[in-house]
Amino acid sequence: MEELDGEPAVTVIPGVNSKKNQMCFDWGPGEMLVCETSFSKKEKSEMVPSCPFIYIIRKDVDVYSQILRKLFNESHGIFLGLQRIDEELTGKSRKSQLVRVSKNYRSVIRACMEEMHQVAITAKDPASGRQFSSQVSILSAMELIWNLCEILFIEVAPPGNTQTLTELELKWQHWHEECERYLQDSTFATNPHLESLLKIMLGDEAALLEQKELLSNWYHFLVTRLLYSNPTVKPIDLHYYAQSSLDLFLGGESSPEPLDNILLAAFEFDIHQVIKECSIALSNWWFVAHLTDLLDHCKLLQSHNLYFGSNMREFLLLEYASGLFAHPSLWQLGVDYFDYCPKLGRVSLELHIERIPLNTEQKALKVLRICEQRQMTEQVRSICKILAMKAVRNNRLGSALSWSIRAKDAAFATLVSDRFLRDYCERGCFSDLDLIDNLGPAMMLSDRLTFLGKYREFHRMYGEKRFADAASLLLSLMTSRIAPRSFWMTLLTDALPLLEQKQVIFSAEQTYELMRCLEDLTSRRPVRGESDIQQLQDEDIETTKVEMLRLALARNLARAIIREGSLEGS
Repeated sequence: MEELDGEPAVTVIPGVNSKKNQMCFDWGPGEMLVCETSFSKKEKSEMVPSCPFIYIIRKDVDVYSQILRKLFNESHGIFLGLQRIDEELTGKSRKSQLVRVSKNYRSVIRACMEEMHQVAITAKDPASGRQFSSQVSILSAMELIWNLCEILFIEVAPPGNTQTLTELELKWQHWHEECERYLQDSTFATNPHLESLLKIMLGDEAALLEQKELLSNWYHFLVTRLLYSNPTVKPIDLHYYAQSSLDLFLGGESSPEPLDNILLAAFEFDIHQVIKECSIALSNWWFVAHLTDLLDHCKLLQSHNLYFGSNMREFLLLEYASGLFAHPSLWQLGVDYFDYCPKLGRVSLELHIERIPLNTEQKALKVLRICEQRQMTEQVRSICKILAMKAVRNNRLGSALSWSIRAKDAAFATLVSDRFLRDYCERGCFSDLDLIDNLGPAMMLSDRLTFLGKYREFHRMYGEKRFADAASLLLSLMTSRIAPRSFWMTLLTDALPLLEQKQVIFSAEQTYELMRCLEDLTSRRPVRGESDIQQLQDEDIETTKVEMLRLALARNLARAIIREGSLEGS
């Protein structure tokens, strides 16, 4: 794409003095943050008071217009339908579908323009009325340009109409000669108005220009001029007539407007110049993105690739989609536009979707579903991690564990499992039992999560009075070292009711294992210095537990040896 012909417009930020103070800024995908620094340009060593505000400069403010949002929403469906047009369709069937798509786009522009016009009329605030009227003018220009492009590039007359054109030319020539004869014979000399009308019907330029005020603009003059002077004009001659009509109408009194340059480029059949001029003149990327996409489907842009790895169609769709992502709800439309950009669409989607603020869980689930549908593994993991952290902060441990499992984040799953265990120690029961009971293969994500699942399984076995199974599982959790060392005393305490059962549950060998675990735990207890009262009380409780355990283990060992000896003897 060529460089801009002129310097870009300067954006003035009210309240910011860029001549006096240095500015700092940070770019984002759809906006820029600007503020003044604390340093003066002239006196760099002296700190001076600066502007206390941070300004947000958005590159595409039209996405915040309620009426234009309808344009974006309704055209989204037309865009998706166009992408699904069967590539195998050829000839008239394909062309008719493309023309229908073009007319659908124009109808959406027209509907928005009419609604904007009504809002402009009923606006109570004069400033708002002027703003809406300006938007009406822009939409009107968009409809005009699109209509012209549709006629010149999309709805081109088929070559089989030569006979019809010849007949029209013969009939028109006969009519034109008759009008000339009336003028030369001064048939209407007594009635100036009829004679003036006759000159207009002959396409007399001077007579047409006398009605300049009724024509409003040069392209109305062009249509009238061609209708009465050359109704079967060849496409190659259109630019000559357009340029001369512009020069005659303006008469050197004013310069061409941006719309004039766009229309002239269209009459030259210079599609790329039309797109370039529209990109500069129009206030958003909607028009050029959708028009270029349609022209690309018409096979009119195949030869124009940009030097940075993308073609013109994709570049403009990427820009438009990026603007949609600046809006809190329209970003969902932007996802589909990125989907249909084969070279850079996925990379751009990954970049933008990571910046969406996950204000609510509903919105997060929507973003997550989009990522999962597109196998965006890293983004799925990142979103799940964010939701897991939010759930932990809100003490929703079940939700936090569920998100960490979904993210396949072993470290975070370990952290949440520790919180579950700590919660159990404080309350004496588990929360979110359904989740823990149905962990399944997910418990293998981390050792701590495995322990949490197995420990809950131990409690379930105990509740079902499957004491032997519960004892074996409890012992294996300790001897396999899967249980955190800080939780060993809790596990040993859980063994007490099993040790006190009338029936011997732990065998002698299992009891020895439990004794080794207890001694290992107590022998490594840190030596404490001076302690406060609460700490001393905790140590007393711990000492009491240890003594009770040793006594229960000794009794169980004696019972187990006697029982096993009796079994051997029998």
